[in-house]
Amino acid sequence: MSFLPSSTSLFDTEPAAPARRVLTVSEFNRSARELVERHLPLMWVAGEVSNFKRYDSGHCYFTLKDDAAQIDCVMFRQKAVLLGWQPANGAQVEVRACPTLYEARGKFQLNVEAMRRAGLGALFEAYERLKAKLEREGLFDPALKRELPRFPKSIGVVTSPQAAALRDVLTTLKRRMPGIPVVIYPTPVQGEGAGARIAQAVATASARAEVDVLLVCRGGGSIEDLWAYNDESLARAIRSCAIPVISGVGHETDFTIADFVADLRAPTPTAAAQLATPDRLELCDQLRQRQLRLSRIVARGLENRMQRVDYLSKCLVHPGTRVAHQLQHLAHLANRLCGSWRRFSEAQAWGLRGIARELQASRPDLEKCERHRSDLARRLRDAARSRLDSAASRLTSLESHLKHLNPDLVLERGYSIAMTAAGEIVHDAAQLAPGAEISVTFARGAADAEVKRTRGV
Repeated sequence: MSFLPSSTSLFDTEPAAPARRVLTVSEFNRSARELVERHLPLMWVAGEVSNFKRYDSGHCYFTLKDDAAQIDCVMFRQKAVLLGWQPANGAQVEVRACPTLYEARGKFQLNVEAMRRAGLGALFEAYERLKAKLEREGLFDPALKRELPRFPKSIGVVTSPQAAALRDVLTTLKRRMPGIPVVIYPTPVQGEGAGARIAQAVATASARAEVDVLLVCRGGGSIEDLWAYNDESLARAIRSCAIPVISGVGHETDFTIADFVADLRAPTPTAAAQLATPDRLELCDQLRQRQLRLSRIVARGLENRMQRVDYLSKCLVHPGTRVAHQLQHLAHLANRLCGSWRRFSEAQAWGLRGIARELQASRPDLEKCERHRSDLARRLRDAARSRLDSAASRLTSLESHLKHLNPDLVLERGYSIAMTAAGEIVHDAAQLAPGAEISVTFARGAADAEVKRTRGV
């Protein structure tokens, strides 16, 4: 969008030149908005809140005024959710806003980015200066953050004994892990010198070294109430503390220097207690789950091993049982063989009957067959007689050999058999020693003797 030359007025009553263009209302408002946003940067504006309304959409609309003027303001939901307090009509505030023009109505307004109570500008500046200084020195370095113990033996709390935050912390610790002892380091949490007193309590806890984790906490409040936790001495005490420190100061939207320098930041004191301790109910549930898992693993292992034993027991067969199985198999094979032979015989018999019928049908020569049968009978008798003669001759020969090998016949010829006391036959005199007892067997009877000496050894 281009603007008209400065020498030309939009409301000139003289006849317009042929090249001059007439702007619509939308174009005029858009030009005015761009002009306002270009020449009026983001700035802080102070005034009193009036007609404050927060709609269901989350957007906030209000008027900012002083004794002589007022201006409409809008704070959209994305910025309003970051506001840690509820503005009220009549409150003196400072807003960081961008001037603009709402084109639809041609209304000049401020788009508010942030809001703070009036008079806190100096505190914010001091907060930002200290934050930048400590960050340059490396106190916020993530590498310096220490891990919290998973199961602390004792917990320290740095806060006021009268603070409501202490009751919340103790209630949370008792609910989550009642067996952990709690050591309280009492200190004022606001007022003159509170920062130094809190730093001294942190240093005392570090020197005593009687707890495993330290909670620095207090409930919510205004920036003035929480200002003690923006103290430089407290930041350095937390950083030099030998015990891991959890900062739980204010609400979730409240940030202090102690939050940045601590080993862990919690949005609230209750959350700090939750971060410092394990949940016993959750641990018990995990223990039950692992117990069930272990039981299932053990049961599964036992079942696998029992199946393995059953398989091995089936493979490990007693020799007697195996022989019995083989005998059964052999009997089965014998039955099959008999059945096969019977069927084969029956088949052959049927075949022979068929052949007989065929022979009978063919009218064979009976005389010739009778002669052939007689001849076969004669040959059979001759063959049988020859076979018997041959067997008798062989039997006689074997009987003669047996008689020659019969030890009784050898004994009949005057020989004897000497045996040791263990029943071994003596073949060599080296088998005997003087004094040894031997048994001598003769053709008829036997005698026991004692060796007096041996020869030819």
